[in-house]
Amino acid sequence: MIGSTASRPPFPVTLDNWQTAEQIGWTFCHIAEIFPTALISRGSQPAAPLLRRIEPLAELPCRDADGASSSVGKIMAETNTDGWMVVRGDHILAEEYAGEMGPATLHLLMSVSKSIVGILVGALASHGVLNIEGQVTAFVPELEQSGYRGATVRQLLDMRSGIEFSEDYLDPDSEVRVLEQAVGWAPRRSPDVPRTLREFLRTLRQREPHGGPFDYRSCETDILGWVCEAATGQRFPGLARERVWSRLGADFDANIGVDSEGTGMFDGSISAAMCDLARFGVMIAQGGTSLSGEEVVPESWITDSFAGGLDSREAFASSLNDTRMPGGMYRNQFWFPWPDRQVLLCLGIHGQMIFVDRETGLVAVKLSSWPTPQDSWRLFSTLAAFDAINAHLT
Repeated sequence: MIGSTASRPPFPVTLDNWQTAEQIGWTFCHIAEIFPTALISRGSQPAAPLLRRIEPLAELPCRDADGASSSVGKIMAETNTDGWMVVRGDHILAEEYAGEMGPATLHLLMSVSKSIVGILVGALASHGVLNIEGQVTAFVPELEQSGYRGATVRQLLDMRSGIEFSEDYLDPDSEVRVLEQAVGWAPRRSPDVPRTLREFLRTLRQREPHGGPFDYRSCETDILGWVCEAATGQRFPGLARERVWSRLGADFDANIGVDSEGTGMFDGSISAAMCDLARFGVMIAQGGTSLSGEEVVPESWITDSFAGGLDSREAFASSLNDTRMPGGMYRNQFWFPWPDRQVLLCLGIHGQMIFVDRETGLVAVKLSSWPTPQDSWRLFSTLAAFDAINAHLT
């Protein structure tokens, strides 16, 4: 067994089974007991207050992804929800937990981690620490012989490098799964698998010209994390504390999974409490300023994220990814599902989500343990539920 605690998993946790449907309800809430992690401190300042004004939002009628009549509470029950919360301004309007989840639980965020990295890049760029139009190899010369030669930070932020990388979660030999093997989050299937994240990233090769269509690749965020560390000379946990987490007025420390040499798996290994994810969402809704009144990123970074680049939607439409978001786009490590609304999503496999509507100020968070990495019915049913809440409150 990898780890143990007063609360026990269904059966002993191993590298082979920790992401199985039977285990993830427990493992996603106990990552620091399973794998090496590094602390992202909240700092010593008081937490930014979130006042409770609970409303019966679970009773709201809505329709699921198939168009069938349902309710917010029913959709949450049917989508393996570990916890969900709705916040507007500094008020919590809904807050529910299930299974292993509680107010202080640090839940694995999967690729919601990417959005935190994106905000860190924005914070560093705003202070002149890095140039997002600059080439990645200007910060990390070790990548000069890799496929990332010639790629810019901006292209990585928008998942538009030309790197050969498969994000097929069901293929144990896809690059995204080999990445996990290199970090130590999956059994090594070959002696040729690199033994660290950075070693793995140096093996990646270019498939097509950089700056082309959107193609979702977790490795882009791992390179961004490496760029942040190289540009500052600091490790990510300290950077994230200084530039993001302490400025949010977080209630709890967060953590990030690290490999054998202490490098974080930036693309999907951060764990955090649900209330602090709500604070992160409110910061975005407020144009980069947290509930504590501190600027995390300039408003121009948030505005750019929502506006996108000149060809962001074209690049998204040209993607071979099955996004099921016609007219949407991807910018600065965020998803924008609708072309005519100011709605931003932070998304992670197995059902992690932060929903931000900049026009209404609504922020909704859902942490889950879906039995499979991706499930369009669960995803779009959750969006329908949050949209019903949004319409009701507006």
